[in-house]
Amino acid sequence: MSQRSEGLRAPAAIEVRGARVHNLKNIDVDVPLGELVAVAGVSGSGKSSLAMGVLYAEGARRYIEALSTYTRRRMAQAARADVDRVRHVPAALALRQRPGVPGVRSTFGTSTELLNVVRLMFSRLGSHLCPNGHRQRPSLHVATEDPMVCGTCGAEFYAPEAEELAFNSEGACPTYQGTGTVREVDDTSLIRDESSSIDEGTVIPWQMYGFKVQPQIAREFGVRTDVPWRELARWEKGIVLDGPEEKKHITVTTKNGVHELDFTFRNARLTVTAELDRANDEKRLARVSRFLIERTCPDCHGTRLSPAARAPVIGERNLADVTAMTLEEVLDWAPDAVGAVPDEMRSMARSLVDTLLRMARRLIELGLGYLSLDRAGSTLSTGERQRVQLARAVRNETTGVLYVLDEPSIGLHPSNIHGLQGVVDDLLAEGNSVVMVDHDVQVLREADHLIEIGPGSGHRGGTVIAQGTVPEVDRDPGSLIGGFLTGRERVVVRERAGADRMFDHGTLLMRTGPVHTVHALDVAIPRGRLTGITGVSGSGKTTLVLESLVPSLRAVRAGNRTRRPEHVRELETGGIEKVNMVDATPIGVNVRSTVSTYVGVLDDLRRAYARLDAARADGLGAGDFSYNTGSLRCPRCEGTGEISLDVQFLPDVDIVCPDCEGCRYGPEAEKYTRRSDGGTQELALPQLLTLTAAEAIEHVGGLKKVRAKLDALIHVGLGYLTLNEATPALSGGEAQRLKLVSELDRRQGRTLFVFDEPTVGLHPLDVRVLIEVLQKLVDQGGTVVVIEHDLDLIANADHIIDMGPGGGTDGGRIVAAGTPDGVVGEPGSVTGRYLRGHLGGE
Repeated sequence: MSQRSEGLRAPAAIEVRGARVHNLKNIDVDVPLGELVAVAGVSGSGKSSLAMGVLYAEGARRYIEALSTYTRRRMAQAARADVDRVRHVPAALALRQRPGVPGVRSTFGTSTELLNVVRLMFSRLGSHLCPNGHRQRPSLHVATEDPMVCGTCGAEFYAPEAEELAFNSEGACPTYQGTGTVREVDDTSLIRDESSSIDEGTVIPWQMYGFKVQPQIAREFGVRTDVPWRELARWEKGIVLDGPEEKKHITVTTKNGVHELDFTFRNARLTVTAELDRANDEKRLARVSRFLIERTCPDCHGTRLSPAARAPVIGERNLADVTAMTLEEVLDWAPDAVGAVPDEMRSMARSLVDTLLRMARRLIELGLGYLSLDRAGSTLSTGERQRVQLARAVRNETTGVLYVLDEPSIGLHPSNIHGLQGVVDDLLAEGNSVVMVDHDVQVLREADHLIEIGPGSGHRGGTVIAQGTVPEVDRDPGSLIGGFLTGRERVVVRERAGADRMFDHGTLLMRTGPVHTVHALDVAIPRGRLTGITGVSGSGKTTLVLESLVPSLRAVRAGNRTRRPEHVRELETGGIEKVNMVDATPIGVNVRSTVSTYVGVLDDLRRAYARLDAARADGLGAGDFSYNTGSLRCPRCEGTGEISLDVQFLPDVDIVCPDCEGCRYGPEAEKYTRRSDGGTQELALPQLLTLTAAEAIEHVGGLKKVRAKLDALIHVGLGYLTLNEATPALSGGEAQRLKLVSELDRRQGRTLFVFDEPTVGLHPLDVRVLIEVLQKLVDQGGTVVVIEHDLDLIANADHIIDMGPGGGTDGGRIVAAGTPDGVVGEPGSVTGRYLRGHLGGE
């Protein structure tokens, strides 16, 4: 090698020096290029701060800054990471943990771009109709853009281009503009209780969406709001449900006095449809969906396609027939298209089919073969959407790019992990680098290099505690993950119920008929136990629990059995009276929702500070200590802790408020300090709120309610969260555990808790903490059902119901039910096979 070539050798690693993003403690680390680098650590340790906040942020920012100003003004700007130096970082792309929810016009076929190829096949290879309805043989005239001549009537015409077959374009069914469905308000869902009056809040949308002045406006129409709903005349109910948007003059009394105002009436149906228009995320859509009935378009029968777009056929199938197939079925059908065309067209047909097969390969390996091409994008799970992202990344055939993957194993059954590894191998083979934040030990074991951040969460984390190959990390005494990678750590950490006493506390029974691809089921869930619902993606877990069990139990509680899902034939509650669905949706919608407001400690703290002699002397009450509306809030940021900068033609930039430095309060609040019983340190409320729950508990002696709530935060493994941390920024796993804080100090004998993949984002040590939390719910008499892929949690369940054996039409049955040891011995259980290897010698 020449001296010049020696000097131009490509760098071997990204050099990070002095990284201080979030809780990173001025760390130095080298990240190998051209390899799979895994970043591990307990929740809140700082692993995402390194991967996303440093590596991706700097890679994306430098790429964007290399573009012209004209181009940059149309792109989102990345902030400069708080780091001394980052060298040799390539242009970076991030595949995030929670991809956005697609709109109503997105399907699995469009998001994967498979539908583009299928439409092209029907355009080029299909048998078309002439304007007079005569069927024509496939012809090369289509591909050469020559007019076709009908052999029956002699009419000349052009076959449709692929775009003319698109439901998002010219091929849309005109009835509902290519959406395939219409959403209508279900009037029976709008009223809480027919024995209650409007004044008592029986019109649910008015209460839920903050339109509490509407009953007063309804009275101006002559509606009696103080009598039970069932006693209202038909015309009165009609006003409430569908009255006109007329302005009415009403008198409103507030704490600031009496006001004469004009308000526009918004009927209950309009309240729902207006909220539907604003539903731009999963949480808001779920809240409004409870009031809606979705009806299939009567003209296109849900296919979204116009009659003209459904006219071309290949063999005996049209475009609607094929898009209704699962991906696996489409791949079985596609080769037949080659035999359906004349010899001179077969070269083109093979090319199109090969393209389709190549695009679909990774999707199949990632376990998505059970999805139909016309499956609405909004109904895909988070894990399914992320796997679509992964497959598209491989197809881009980039080189020299840094891919940062945030929890790519989300939603993956252990049997699908090899597909994820294949995607990573493809990216590396193209000359890219991959940095992956993950917790799944199957995934981490495949890393070429592992960087472990820790040792704890929050201020107790932020350092590199181990790095190197998997064997090197395992040998490092500072590593927390090493023992899980090599099997040294114990898997089962709770006492599980034996098969002979599993149903001692009672049984929850449900019998269903077939629905979707799920067969008729006969389900028995033991009361007072921890039950895991397992199976590969698409096997029917969600249908069993979220679309059958949960709504059926809620219908019973509402005293309205007629609204139980039609496919649920029989339900014996076994004494269960309440369902608590603990999901991973974000808490709150903006930075004003914090940990302290959610768990209720801020109200108690505000009252405690208002009782101080200094506060009383200044005439302050608890309201003055509110960072949302109080007199002591920061006037610059109005209590949000951040401000938005207008940088003219660039997007606005949110930064920490320079006046309050993010504490949300003005300097006057520092005047009022209190000391913990027996303590020596005086703290103002803004100072107290910057502490973590674990730190703050030492400063709230004498405030029993506050101490109990902080202790519950610590018990669920969230002691590292600061009290003023914005809840919308919490991970899905953190949000789930935070929602449990208020449930840990009460009896739960008649409550069913349902969790949907609660281990998302959790380190194996965090999973142990979660198991302890679930155990406490069980100890209090609660019945816990967990939809899960994580083998550690599955191994600790009392009872397992394994769905399968495959996904889609290959699944939908209960293939095994029993203790973990029993399921391991079931030859038809895919989960059992992987669980056997995971348990090892235990």
